[in-house]
Amino acid sequence: MRHRKSGRKLNRSNTHRAAMFKNMARALLTYEQIRTTEAKAKELRRIVDKLITLALRNDLHARRQAYKVLGSHQMVQRLFDEIGPRFEGGKGGYTRIIKLSQPRKGDCAPMVIIALTVVAAPDEKAPAKEEAAKKAAPKKAEAKKEETKKEAEPVDEKPEEAPAEKDADEKSED
Repeated sequence: MRHRKSGRKLNRSNTHRAAMFKNMARALLTYEQIRTTEAKAKELRRIVDKLITLALRNDLHARRQAYKVLGSHQMVQRLFDEIGPRFEGGKGGYTRIIKLSQPRKGDCAPMVIIALTVVAAPDEKAPAKEEAAKKAAPKKAEAKKEETKKEAEPVDEKPEEAPAEKDADEKSED
């Protein structure tokens, strides 16, 4: 009997399954959404929700437990400093699973997108770039107006002498 044995085996050995979910958890925390099969996504949700709960605790023991799963100090730092604070005050539901309409080619497995529910706020640098572009646009327009004014001004009919001719005139005077 299979009583009190939670989790799907996914037709993989224990070590393969553990390695796969560690890699998928790293990918989800890096890109904040990934495309996978429905069964894998439902199992991955359990792991990632526990990691985010650890990030909300934000103590040394929680960081060490997260490191056991993620295996990278940079990923642990990102989890605790960037991802965890976004879910402050929430109780669960840190991920969502969105079913895709088309199954996977080849084996017709149902595909989904698993994503973090609270997406990262856009970078503060991006609005600054947009403002700079808006400021630059009027300058370009002013420059074009000045060029059209210069073209409209009458041009002197008398051409200036070439520098070589001026040098020749100066030598003849000496």
